[in-house]
Amino acid sequence: MNEGRILVVDDEQSIREFLTILLEEEGYSIDTADTVHTALERLQAKAYPVVICDLKLPDGTGIDVLEEAQRRHIGSRFIIITAHTTPQHALESLRAGAAEYLSKPFDVEELKLIVQKQIATATDRVPRRGISEFIGESPAIREILDLVPRIAVTPSTVLLTGESGTGKELLARAIHSLSDRSEAPFVTVNCGALPEGLLESELFGHVKGSFTGAVRDNPGLIAKAHGGSVFLDEIGELSMPMQVKLLRVLAEHRVRPVGGTRERDVDVRVLAATNQDLEEAVARGRFREDLFYRLNVIHLHLPPLRERQADIPALARHFVIQSCTRLGVPFKRLTADAVGILQAYHWPGNIRELENVIERTVALEPSDIITSGSLPESLRGQLGGSKAHRAALPEDGLDLEEYLTGLRRAFMEQALERTGGHQKQAANLLRMSYRSFRYYAGKLGLSREEDTNS
Repeated sequence: MNEGRILVVDDEQSIREFLTILLEEEGYSIDTADTVHTALERLQAKAYPVVICDLKLPDGTGIDVLEEAQRRHIGSRFIIITAHTTPQHALESLRAGAAEYLSKPFDVEELKLIVQKQIATATDRVPRRGISEFIGESPAIREILDLVPRIAVTPSTVLLTGESGTGKELLARAIHSLSDRSEAPFVTVNCGALPEGLLESELFGHVKGSFTGAVRDNPGLIAKAHGGSVFLDEIGELSMPMQVKLLRVLAEHRVRPVGGTRERDVDVRVLAATNQDLEEAVARGRFREDLFYRLNVIHLHLPPLRERQADIPALARHFVIQSCTRLGVPFKRLTADAVGILQAYHWPGNIRELENVIERTVALEPSDIITSGSLPESLRGQLGGSKAHRAALPEDGLDLEEYLTGLRRAFMEQALERTGGHQKQAANLLRMSYRSFRYYAGKLGLSREEDTNS
């Protein structure tokens, strides 16, 4: 009896039923989905060694499912099936990472053999629980993702550094979810959002009557995280008195609530984060050196998005799918020129800003294609070449021709929009000859009817 769980994705009920009966007779456990949206929900909830997925779906394609699964580090083996076979579709599927490509109607015995083979080779590609939301293939991110499982199994305190919006809390949650504390609470505390008096009460708790408004005992957030993990965000904002009290908790594993006389034991793992340079803060006397060393047992630094340009296309496409799902709209496709604009922007707000921009764009774009013109003017206007916004070469390099083609298309499209589609005027805006502009406009598919009279 073969073992394994398989997800069948097809919008035709008859195909889903046929494959379910066929594969259950072979001993497999079958779940089904009929849209991209439902398929991604299934993949996020369970581990499937093999996915049999139709190429054409009501809200997207099988390649959309495959690529999003890869971005979430889901290790399923994909078998793409379609009734509309073309060499181009087959090539696109295999290039995207599909293990097999089959035409409908398919040979039953061939399908059984293919499934058996893919089940056998899928064992080392199961999802890595806890880091599925981390997207990126740049060397810095891959190094972090490789370290997370090893860090998670240790009891050590972790200090996460990086600019705001780089994903420090997400990384902390990943560490917690991969640890032996994953079934216990994960408690988040923003150390910079509360006044000192209230922060002390929130962290360590208080007894009834210890101050005005303390109408009942409060155990505090650290005690509530007992057995689990506490994430101290913006740790650099702690005052000196609070630093002393936190140091004592880390050293003795005990807390005393405000107004209380008795201490209680706490078993928590501390994960701290900051966008400040704590070593510099120590040197200036603004952060205790002994607390710094208590926190900095394991240090992970998340690079800003501008240093991860190679990851921007995957992140952007992930947020497009996420936003379409959340907003309940059909899935949209990012064009190369839109990706070029996103990669050229400097992203001071990092991943959080990219996510917000994509959600706004998805909400406002009525068509199923996101071009450079769909993006906010604030992004398109930042390509003037100032040093502050100069693109940086990613550590692992990039496809320069593709990148430059995206930028060329973006600028030419904007010039055409500004001039009402007149190529001669657009060429003048870009300091190009009319002949050169016409050549590239034809090559990039930017010709417009108005051009015939220009």
